Amino acid sequence: MIANIGLLALALALPIALLQTGASFWGARRHRDALMQVGRNAALIQAALLTVAFACLVTAFLRSDFSLALVAMHSHSTKPFLYKFAASWGNHEGSLALWVLVLALAGGALAIRGESLAPRLRAHALGVQGMLGALFTCFLLFASNPFERLTPPAPDGLGLNPVLQDPALAIHPPFLYLGYVGLSLPFSLAVAALLEGRISSDWARWLRLATLASWSALTIGIALGSWWAYRELGWGGFWFWDPVENASLMPWLVAIALLHCAAIVEKRGALRQWSVLLAILAFSLAMLGTFLVRSGVLVSVHSFATDPTRGIFILAILACVSGGALLLFAARAARLRDDSLFAPVSREGAVLINNLLLCCGCATILVGTLYPLALETLSGAKVSVGAPFFNLTFAPLMLPLFLLLPLGPVLAWKRGSLLGALQRLQFAAFVGLAAVVGILVYRGVAPLWAPLAFGLGVWMLVGVCCEVFERLRARESRPGASFWGMSLAHAGMGVLLLGIVSHSAWSIERIESLRPGDSLDIAGFNITFENLSRALGDNFLAEQALLRVRSGNGDVFDLTAERRVYPIRATSTSESAVNYALAGDLYVVLGDNWTAEAEARVFRFYWNPLVSLIWLGAALMAIGGGCCLADRRYRASRREAKRGWEIRQRNFSADEIQ
Repeated sequence: MIANIGLLALALALPIALLQTGASFWGARRHRDALMQVGRNAALIQAALLTVAFACLVTAFLRSDFSLALVAMHSHSTKPFLYKFAASWGNHEGSLALWVLVLALAGGALAIRGESLAPRLRAHALGVQGMLGALFTCFLLFASNPFERLTPPAPDGLGLNPVLQDPALAIHPPFLYLGYVGLSLPFSLAVAALLEGRISSDWARWLRLATLASWSALTIGIALGSWWAYRELGWGGFWFWDPVENASLMPWLVAIALLHCAAIVEKRGALRQWSVLLAILAFSLAMLGTFLVRSGVLVSVHSFATDPTRGIFILAILACVSGGALLLFAARAARLRDDSLFAPVSREGAVLINNLLLCCGCATILVGTLYPLALETLSGAKVSVGAPFFNLTFAPLMLPLFLLLPLGPVLAWKRGSLLGALQRLQFAAFVGLAAVVGILVYRGVAPLWAPLAFGLGVWMLVGVCCEVFERLRARESRPGASFWGMSLAHAGMGVLLLGIVSHSAWSIERIESLRPGDSLDIAGFNITFENLSRALGDNFLAEQALLRVRSGNGDVFDLTAERRVYPIRATSTSESAVNYALAGDLYVVLGDNWTAEAEARVFRFYWNPLVSLIWLGAALMAIGGGCCLADRRYRASRREAKRGWEIRQRNFSADEIQ
């Protein structure tokens, strides 16, 4: 019964999405308020229907309804409750259902809270959202139906992929999709602006609001995915440059550029064309990630390797949506002229350089990700593009970005003084150089890039502190939420860089075969293999190795590393044992028993200095985005927004309205 209700709600959502598209576009074209209202109501109905459909899917998983093929393939009656819940989106069909739901919720949010926008502009944006919803709902219904029946029902399920049975993976996909699909709203606003041929400060404010929310969610999603890979995959690293990881990083980088552009449009009226183009590219890259994950062209622990014909469907959607938007941009972007000019040395100029570096960095990742796929398609040859390529191409582009990051906020609008900005940041420069010298003395020259990059991280962090101190000391105006959010996000970037440099340059790895009673030393820790035992989990069998660790300061603690076997899936995983500390993580992985001695086990030991700063930096950036969202400009009442629009509408000439 629940599954039938879900399927009915999903089926009804398709004609409602088509109604939303048609009524919104036709109402905007004919200046019919009644039709535009129909489009807004359709957006709300579509969001409600898809919420019901997804709730029914989740209920089927929680009840272990094995009459659904999806539940039988990805759940099991003995699975813990949390992973039954997470299994509803831990597969191709369920993740697409979540994708379509977020898409509809974004349209519903615009329908409810978009009074500050011009009615025609909002109608065009809702029409684009409806078109996207119709395309993806059609794909979900006819190519990836999550409510497909299994006859006869299975006695039990196969269970969720064991490597996905982790708390971080239970909440990682929803945040990732909030970020991915949330970028559809800036995309719709950009297309609407091109159709209208006009951009206002209210449009820029909405663009910035939607991008902030999406970027913050995407930051959390990427950080949780990295945290899961670090804990679950047992390789001691946080980023593998996997194509699916890259697919999430590319829209994140473009969204950063879009955030800064939207702020410039809102405050100065400049960089309008840049903002529209970046909004189109950000969502296009999000859809490209969807294609890579679901097309079957990639084999990755992160991907849903499914029937390639589904990938062709998604590729067609990508070509139509992105190709159509870019053609529209080429035809109508000239109408969106900038209202202000600025010197190269100015805050606007710093943002423009920021955007160029971010876009070039994104382009290098795109080339490195797609080149192996294109080469294999054209010639059949297989090549691997990994960390060495990205370290040589992407990293050098980010270093000047980090160097310029503290300068932008201290430069004046329109025309600034580089010398004056450097004078204001001279303390940060001194501390950064001192950090470089300290690292050279403490760690030595090799690798040469590490002290320089570490100094850049310190320069960024102290530069933000200097700007905050000056703003508080001036007492001219009370810093708003946007200022604090920007400062936290920039500081988080500096903290992130410190963690990446420390982990990449100074990690220690050892692989040893130990018997109970054997010891070894690593990074000032003495580790003794105490004993080996076996345990029974909810849906797995585990072999546990107890290790006693004595640190250099006399502290003693235990770590337990595991190898788990999941009988239902006939697979095994490693559960790393990690002692988390701000100074660094001691990380132990129990390997397979391939030694000749029955009692001996192979272990991999890692010392990862300051690695926790990576996720601390990501958390600071996400909190910074949340602070910006709390700015009073985004909390204006709908009545005030509507009154402001009515006043502005009376000032428009008849020619402008036409």
